[in-house]
Amino acid sequence: MKSLRLGVDVGGTNTDAVVVDSAGTVVAATKAATTPDPIGGIQAAVTAVLGQVDDPAALGKAMLGTTHPTNAIIRRQDLDRVGVLRLAAPSSLGVRPSAAWPEDLRDIVIGRSQIVAGGFEYDGTPIASLDEDAVRRFGTACAQDVSAIAVSCAFSPASVDHELRAAELLAEECGTAFPVSLSHTVGSLGLLERENATILNASLLTVAKRVVAGFRSTLAEAGLEVESFLTQNDGTLMAVDEADKYPVLTVGSGPTNSMRGASALAGLSDALVIDVGGTSADVGILVDGFPRESTAAVEVGGVRTNFRMPDLISVGLGGGSIVRDTGGVTVGPDSVGYDVITEAICMGGDTLTLSDISLAAGRLEGFGNPALLSGLDASLTDAAIGWVDERIGVLCERMKASSTALPLLAVGGGAHLVPHELPGVSEVLWPPHHSVANAFGAAIAEAAGSIDKVYSYDTAGREACLSSAREEAEDAAIRAGADPHNVRITRIVEIPMTYVPGGGCRVIVKAVGPLAS
Repeated sequence: MKSLRLGVDVGGTNTDAVVVDSAGTVVAATKAATTPDPIGGIQAAVTAVLGQVDDPAALGKAMLGTTHPTNAIIRRQDLDRVGVLRLAAPSSLGVRPSAAWPEDLRDIVIGRSQIVAGGFEYDGTPIASLDEDAVRRFGTACAQDVSAIAVSCAFSPASVDHELRAAELLAEECGTAFPVSLSHTVGSLGLLERENATILNASLLTVAKRVVAGFRSTLAEAGLEVESFLTQNDGTLMAVDEADKYPVLTVGSGPTNSMRGASALAGLSDALVIDVGGTSADVGILVDGFPRESTAAVEVGGVRTNFRMPDLISVGLGGGSIVRDTGGVTVGPDSVGYDVITEAICMGGDTLTLSDISLAAGRLEGFGNPALLSGLDASLTDAAIGWVDERIGVLCERMKASSTALPLLAVGGGAHLVPHELPGVSEVLWPPHHSVANAFGAAIAEAAGSIDKVYSYDTAGREACLSSAREEAEDAAIRAGADPHNVRITRIVEIPMTYVPGGGCRVIVKAVGPLAS
């Protein structure tokens, strides 16, 4: 029986891998240095962790959390040129597509753009008939000068008809193999933010195909016949066949994997979590076992979007952060990253890092040679470690929603930097296998479905609307691969929209369930 799962997560410094059994017990774990081409690090981690497993043929599922799409946006590399079609005239001509984008990213990504007649009101009533001729002309013009098309429509979460029809027309003009991203599959309410997320998604399609191909190749070379998935930024899974269509949904999945892994490893569903890597630290908060989602629009590479992302505070603090004494101690934000294993003083290098400081302070064990730090001034060590403690304490206080003390779960390869006591924290815990919590979070991730719509409570009644939303979310989770008998509702949010008639209320429902066997 194929009862084992493989979880892999690519970080900026390390690529972690674990094998987990059906009871959620870690069978094997490893860390490998992330390589400039991350596929190399994935291959090294998978090979190493499989070497610890008695029967690799018992693996049935493999999950990958990756930084590829995020890095492509941040570094402005390997992005596709995108044609942008908005179906919303005459209601939204005032702001053109990509108007608020950083200029350098807009020059790389944005090709031809146009706003044509179409779109809906919040209740699904058409604003205008779709201008099919204009869509066809746009498709003809784009066929030769862009790699993909992003289609957005006013209130497409209320009605998908115009976006689906536009996709049909574009396929007729550009060919059925031409990539088209539709906004209702990517974002939620908020036309401009949803449009931005859809454009980014379309620009990442080539990157996604390369990631999926590399992951599949790695698994095949290891002789594994498994179902494969990528983790999304809400802590749930997407089959690789879907991942190369919706890569933007994987942006930010790394911290989410760490938080989900920390929750399961510690057996706590409500806690603060700090994930310390080699370059940065992310602080978030768990609510019922899932990261609290951000209520604000999220910027990715300087672009405002509205897809779900965990509520996080990030800072340049990690095991590879460079420490300097130039009349006063400064830490980072620059880091030696995965070169810490050669550049740190305790490893024979000549760069003072927080790993050196942690080793000198007695927090880090089993790394490097303490004798190489004999010339390190004690006052420098105290100042640097004091800065770390103060910064972590401030981050935790900023993340909390009340004065109630919560436990803090410390995970990641740099978790040794976290002090044993902090103000406002009831206790600091390092769960078992905390250094590979991100890969563990990927391995135990579940399938999910969500719904984000505006309902008219005056027309159908509140209970009927909520029941319909719950049913739609559960159906979406089942389509994503969840076991129909174990789907549960994890989130219901009602936001009254007093500025629209008919008792309009925005309803957000999320359903989650373990993968069907």
